Amino acid sequence: MKSRYIMPLKRRRLKKTDYRKRLALVKSGMPRAVIRKSIKNMLVDIAEYETKGDRIIAHASTVELKKFGWESPTGNTPSAYLAGYLVGLKAKKKGVKKVIVDLGRQKVVKGGKLMASVQGLVDSGIKVPVDKKFLPHKDRLAGKHLKTIKENAIEQVKKAMEESL
Repeated sequence: MKSRYIMPLKRRRLKKTDYRKRLALVKSGMPRAVIRKSIKNMLVDIAEYETKGDRIIAHASTVELKKFGWESPTGNTPSAYLAGYLVGLKAKKKGVKKVIVDLGRQKVVKGGKLMASVQGLVDSGIKVPVDKKFLPHKDRLAGKHLKTIKENAIEQVKKAMEESL
């Protein structure tokens, strides 16, 4: 006698993908800003749904910030903000005007690194539907709470990004 049990999808079993949430985001028809964080880095992609698989329109990570003169560590709030800003500039160049945020199964903290990337997208000129109370304060984005970030370092990196793109 055959078993009637059907194994759930592997990414669901490993708790990597919430398919209900993903389907709702895909149904919106807008490009998604896929933001993923690790301890030392932040990855931000602008992705569009296609039947063969998602197509990445623009990509940025905190590792890329070194090219623009970023000398501080890459696992903090200001570097997450700059990664969001950089991917926003790249996406605007390719014609993207509005995105919806896809944070996956990560826990959202008010004023945290994930929201700093969203603020970077907003500041680059991309329209993002987000509640302003979740975004970090300007002092945290500027890195005033950190000793490793020099004064005006954020503005210098943003200027270098705009000039090179």
